[in-house]
This record gives sequence, structure tokens and C-alpha cells, in this order.
Amino acid sequence: MSGEVHGPGEYYASAAGAAAARVVAQRLRAMWPSLPGMSVLGIGHTAPYLGLWRAETSRCIALSPVQLGLPPAIPEAPGSSLVAEDDALPFPDLCFDRILLLHGLEMAENARRLLREIWRVLKDDGRVLVVATNRRGLWAHAEHTPFGHGQPYSPGQVTRLLTRHLFRVERRDSALFTPPYAPFLRAASTWERAGHALWPARHAGLAIVEARKDLLAAAPAGAGAMRRRVLVPA
Repeated sequence: MSGEVHGPGEYYASAAGAAAARVVAQRLRAMWPSLPGMSVLGIGHTAPYLGLWRAETSRCIALSPVQLGLPPAIPEAPGSSLVAEDDALPFPDLCFDRILLLHGLEMAENARRLLREIWRVLKDDGRVLVVATNRRGLWAHAEHTPFGHGQPYSPGQVTRLLTRHLFRVERRDSALFTPPYAPFLRAASTWERAGHALWPARHAGLAIVEARKDLLAAAPAGAGAMRRRVLVPA
């Protein structure tokens, strides 16, 4: 067991981080098997996962909030990353079909403003996929991983937060039943199969929630008037 703290980039470059990423990627691919011709935005530290869809999308951008710093480029997509304020996204209204929020909600300084901005830049039929550290899981306490930092959420809390901010939750999933240490991650596939078959989702390390933009709800007042600027282009 290591007590060393890793940032997202350093963690995912390690063997343990790569194993965790494979587990999460499998669940993301199950939720969104194919996104042909779509415009996709990742917020948080999403470059390790956006490669799942990069080849088939029309546009795929990884945005890292200021507090996380510059993300690595998406594989085979140089110039696809930037750093910006997550409560003032530097994009026009209605420009993305799908948004992946991973290592983003937990680290947001203002989750309400972040979700308002996501609602604004999503197209009318757009969807957001939120991946958040589950406060009841072991990974919320694993400070040697990026999942052990920031504000964790229960699956119910993620659902309520999205509903309150003009999204309609469509599906929920979970990931990382595997304990957050390298010896266990070497057998992650076995742990994940057992976890999904035998244990309640509330014990998983991550809560995964897909939501659709709710057009029947009133648009958030003043969301379009917020200041937006890119701080560091990749």
C-alpha cells in the first residue's frame, strides 16, 4: 500500500492507474457504445477516456478546470486539450452532443455553476455522463489516487443534483468494486464481475449517471451572460 499522492496524469501513467482506467472505460463504452459524427466534450481529467470515441466523432475536446491544470492530449488528437474555468466554459450555446464529466464534479468550486454551463453548451437533445467518486466506496478514501480528492457523492446525490439543475436522469451504473490498491487491481476483472453480480451499487467506487437535457424545465436565468475565457490552450 502506497501513501504517495498522485495527480490524475501521474496516476493514470502508473500500472494501477491504467488498470483502473480499463475498468472505467468498459463501463463508459457500455453506456455510450458509439458516437458517430457527434461533438463531444470531456470536463475534468477525461483524456484517458475520450479516446474511446475520438475516431468516430466530428469533434472531441478535453477541458481541464483551472484547479487541475493542463490535461494530456487525447490520443491521436494533438491540440484537442485546453484549460479553462469550469463555471464559464469558452463555447457557444448548444454546441455539444455529449459531455463526459469525470474528475470534474468532485473538484468543482461551484457545482451549480458547472452544471448550468453544461446545460447551456449541450444541444437540445444532448446528454451528459457524470462519473463521480462514491462517498460510500473505498476509493473515496484512497488519497494516493485522484478519486480520493475533492467532494465525493452518493449515487442518489448525483441524481438529485442533476435533477435540480434541469437534467432528466436516464440511466445509472457503477464501477470500481475492486479495492484501490495495485495487488487487487491486477485481478480487477474478477472483482468487477463479482461486484456487479453480488454487491449493491452503493459499495462501488464510482457512481455513473447519464442524464438528458430537460427541455420541459425552465432555462437557468442568466446562464448565457457569464464570462468565458480559455486560460491555456494546448
